[in-house]
Amino acid sequence: MHARHIVRDLEIHPRPRQLPGTFQDEATHQAELRRCLTDTGLPPPVRIFGALVRLYALSLTRIVELTTDQFHREAEAAYLTLDRHPVLLPPALATLLDEQIAQLPAPQPPQDHRHLLLPGAVPGRPRNPVGLADQMKHHGLPVRAARNTALMEAITDLPPIVVAGLFGISPATAHRWSQLAGNSLAPYLATRQRSRP
Repeated sequence: MHARHIVRDLEIHPRPRQLPGTFQDEATHQAELRRCLTDTGLPPPVRIFGALVRLYALSLTRIVELTTDQFHREAEAAYLTLDRHPVLLPPALATLLDEQIAQLPAPQPPQDHRHLLLPGAVPGRPRNPVGLADQMKHHGLPVRAARNTALMEAITDLPPIVVAGLFGISPATAHRWSQLAGNSLAPYLATRQRSRP
C-alpha cells in the first residue's frame, strides 16, 4: 500500500510496558494464605489455587496445566515439581493435594498422557483461567494483587534467573521485576507499610 501511495509513512511506537502497581499489604496476604490452608468452608480446589498463587506466584494459566505426576512425596516431605525444580510444600498444602488426587477419577483408556491435578468440567481438559479468576474473586481471594506480592517477595530473595525458572516467567520479565525491586519499590512498599502500626 505504501508503494502505491495509498498511505503515508507510518511510525509504529512500541507499547510501553507497564510495571505492576497492585499489591497486597502483608497482613492481607498472610490472612488470605491462612484461609487457603485452613478454611474448610472453601472448596478444596479454590484453596489449592489460592495457596499456589500466594506461595509460589504461579499464574492461573500455569496452575490449570499442573499434572498429578508433578506432585510427589519423599519420606516426610512433599514436593511439587515446577519446571524441573522440586519445590517443598507446606504440610497443609501437601495434604490438600493428597486429598485432591485421591478423589480424581481414574484415567480412562486410551489414557491421556496428562492427568490434570485440577481438571475442568470436561474430562482431560484444563479449567478456563478467566472463569477461575472470577471464582477466586467471588471467594474473596483475588489473584493479581496476590501474585504480584508473592513475586515481589521472591524477586527480593532470589536471583531473577531462578525466579524465571521456578515461577514460569520469561527471563526478561524476571529481570524487569528485579529492576523494579531494586530501583522503584514505591508502590510495593507503600502498600506493605499500610499493614504496619
